[in-house]
Amino acid sequence: MANQVEPKLIMPLYEELQKERFVTLATVDHETGGPNISAISWVLAKNDSTIYFAVDNRSRILENIKNNNQAVINLIANESTYSIQGEANVKEERLKEVPLKLALVEVAIKEVRDVMFYGSKIISEVQYDKTYDKNAAQKLDNQVMDAMKKA
Repeated sequence: MANQVEPKLIMPLYEELQKERFVTLATVDHETGGPNISAISWVLAKNDSTIYFAVDNRSRILENIKNNNQAVINLIANESTYSIQGEANVKEERLKEVPLKLALVEVAIKEVRDVMFYGSKIISEVQYDKTYDKNAAQKLDNQVMDAMKKA
């Protein structure tokens, strides 16, 4: 049902955010004040009101969040599209037990809104393929997701 608004993640969304997946992240650009959209995949629902994500600690995302902590995660799941709005803060400057210099960001959820246009549903999920060494990619993905679960 379109335009449904919740104060936290519904169970199907929480379950979808228990594994690495494609989402987009909107932040306020620290230079222009306009919107900035990024695609990320290391994302985890810590609970129904908190989402973690990991990004390179040189990412523009971090500078944006430090200047304006409003963020929106766009998630395609549960046959719909969701806008998850919240306040983002850097929880850890350097995620432990991960070989890359990644920051851990925590998003305190304020609103989850079904933003799918009326009379439609998503019939296929977004898929992507890692274009570098598959074994190295899988190992890194596991390390990052495990580190976020422990945080």
